[in-house]
Amino acid sequence: MILSRYNLNKIDVPGLALPGGQLFELPEKVLQFGTGVLLRGLPDYYIDKANRQGLFNGRVVVVKSTDTGSTTEFDRQDSLYTLHLKGIEDGRQVNEQIVCSAISRVLTAGSDWQKILDFAKSADLQVVISNTTEVGIQLVQDDIRQYPPVSYPGKLLAVLYERYKAFNGKKGTGLVIVPTELIVDNGKKLESIVLELAHLNKLEPAFMDWLEEDNYFCNSLVDRIVPGAPSATLAQELTAQSGYEDNLRIISEIYSLWAIEGNEHVKSVLSFAPADKGVVIVSDIEVYRELKLRLLNGTHTLSCAVAYLSGFRTVKEAMDDADFSKLITRLMIDEVAPALPYDIDLETATDFANKVLDRFRNPFIEHQWISISAQYSSKMKMRVIPILLNHYKTNLQAPKCLVLGFAAFLRFMKCQKQADGKFTGNYNGHEYVITDSQAEVFCNAWQNTDAHEVVNSLLSQKELWGFDLNQLPGFRNAVLNELLKIMEQGTHELFFKEAIL
Repeated sequence: MILSRYNLNKIDVPGLALPGGQLFELPEKVLQFGTGVLLRGLPDYYIDKANRQGLFNGRVVVVKSTDTGSTTEFDRQDSLYTLHLKGIEDGRQVNEQIVCSAISRVLTAGSDWQKILDFAKSADLQVVISNTTEVGIQLVQDDIRQYPPVSYPGKLLAVLYERYKAFNGKKGTGLVIVPTELIVDNGKKLESIVLELAHLNKLEPAFMDWLEEDNYFCNSLVDRIVPGAPSATLAQELTAQSGYEDNLRIISEIYSLWAIEGNEHVKSVLSFAPADKGVVIVSDIEVYRELKLRLLNGTHTLSCAVAYLSGFRTVKEAMDDADFSKLITRLMIDEVAPALPYDIDLETATDFANKVLDRFRNPFIEHQWISISAQYSSKMKMRVIPILLNHYKTNLQAPKCLVLGFAAFLRFMKCQKQADGKFTGNYNGHEYVITDSQAEVFCNAWQNTDAHEVVNSLLSQKELWGFDLNQLPGFRNAVLNELLKIMEQGTHELFFKEAIL
């Protein structure tokens, strides 16, 4: 039995939240570019939850922007899918299941472009959401009269122009546009590209005025781990347990955040926000960006090599180790939180840090350390170096856990270039691939067999860090000492117990 609207009354699973029939009759209020698991596990989840509470009362028309794949599974299942929410919240294990009915239909840009333009004229349409990856928000010399335009900004401009013509530029017919792509100021950047494209397409001045004055492009930040579809084995188990087949089934952690920059008008349009504490609409979302970037991402980055070189392959596996758990807690609470390069009170930072620790301990998410190591050096520069520099504004001693993380990072980046152009590292006889655009810099530095010279060389490279890290009091010697210990001993006990003292 396949999951579908027709089969809903045949499904009997304890604890499974099923949609009521009235939810299928709600008007289509949202145009969403992207069918990915993050959108289905976060914005669409919020909208579904609000609909059940009678708050938003609107459904989502999804646009599949690429021509790869098809919409067959969505069509077969009436766009229904099961969302499994699993994780740790306030120290307790949570396991919830929901059949989400937020999506009304899925259209393909290549073959359904006219239907999309027709929906642009709908009086019910209020919101545009997107997640087209970071590459999606780029300026492309695009003709919006193509069927369809090539780029996402081109498609969005075509939709807005069609709407403008349909309503003759009437005030109040603009949309609230919320991109979720993981780039800073995503709303502002999307708006600037759309405006430039409008000029390139020589659209009339009256439209330009309507575009700027009647539409709201909102910066936003999303935070939820949605690994995607379950493995084939787990999918079979879930099918057997539930008694129905669901080829759109996804699994997500319980924690969620969608921080949106907006005014009172934006709040009134995004009326699904009160349905979940994870939706925050404020005038400035920078505090949420800093908390996520430093406490979550920064801690991941700093602990990645420590964990991997100690034999742990997943975050959960490392967090199950008592010593590592103590180390990462001390790193986050005692060193990262007090040194945030943003005016955030310590209580707020500590509360967020404790939520992050719950997420790291999630027994249902297999987050691979080797995946976290991708573009390691740029992550270190963006996420960690500002913390380090801010630490030295009020301290003259090197932060011990951060030093350990940086030293382990340097050892992890010791690599050789292979015949196929890949860079590989080796530790305790285990080979791993280093995916980093700066891998050759580290490879060249490690040609020197003197660790003193390696550390001095790498720390001095302003191209890597934006700053000569040798200038920080005691940092070079502290990193060198930890690196020598790692190279000489490299044991789990050395890594953790010394840092915890």
